[in-house]
Amino acid sequence: MHFSFWATSGNSWDDILAGCHHAETTGWDGVWVPDHFMPPPGGYGEGLGSSDGSELGPVHEAWVLLGALAAVVPRVRVGAMVSGITYRHPAVLANMVATLDHVSGGRAVLGIGAGWQENEHQRYGLALGSPAERSDRFEEACEVIVGLLTDRRTTFAGRYYQLDGAPMEPKPLQDPLPVVIGGAGEQRTLRTVARWANESNVWGGPDVQREKGEVLARHCDDVGRDVGEIRRTAAAMLTITDDEATADRISAPMAHRGALVGTIDQLRRRLDEFADAGIDELVVPDFNLAPGEREVMLDRFMEEVVGR
Repeated sequence: MHFSFWATSGNSWDDILAGCHHAETTGWDGVWVPDHFMPPPGGYGEGLGSSDGSELGPVHEAWVLLGALAAVVPRVRVGAMVSGITYRHPAVLANMVATLDHVSGGRAVLGIGAGWQENEHQRYGLALGSPAERSDRFEEACEVIVGLLTDRRTTFAGRYYQLDGAPMEPKPLQDPLPVVIGGAGEQRTLRTVARWANESNVWGGPDVQREKGEVLARHCDDVGRDVGEIRRTAAAMLTITDDEATADRISAPMAHRGALVGTIDQLRRRLDEFADAGIDELVVPDFNLAPGEREVMLDRFMEEVVGR
């Protein structure tokens, strides 16, 4: 199993860089940043983001961060977790990630999703649309991106996007450049994963991952693809406690995002459960960890849980 660090873009650049440097030097396999322009409604939840849920909380732009990180943090994979396709035209996004792959020496990963955060779409005048419209737009965007990343020219005539013999050079160094689709929608999102993605990312614990894996396998059967071709990654926030009673108390409010809450022994068992559920990589955010506490928690996880 591989392990990646997901830095909150609400920290200062110095804190983001310090966290990513620390992850790289202590054996983590990738660094990710979220792609948003403002905090979500109500903040990020208990202990996450601004205490008053203010829309005015700091958020650095993801792709500028990725270019900087690619240039100064070696070895690890770098990517956004994930870029809503509503933020940038897919042809622009494909060119951006191809350039990032060259800057990083072949370490870029394109994380994309259909978009969900209503307040930033409203504030910035971005079209979000109904869930069905989001899924339709996303399906088109994936086809456009994969075409540009792989074909000499791309022609596409869809409802949302139209390309006429569009070139994109240089191509990425990686062939293929990994496309990660974030989301767990069983009817549309996981079907889009089956058609276009190299990797899938879903929030949640082993039970959730097992259920979503079964759905993905059915979609792969429907489209004639081997589900084993798709790496499966899970996002889960980490909290290490010294006793099970404390773990039980703090895990409830983090249930939908926690998944890695417990004592060292509990977390060791948890990793086995993730592996049994078919997970190839765990992505651990620092959204609930202050700088300083973050490094201690990440090191304990790698040394005492992963390093067993």
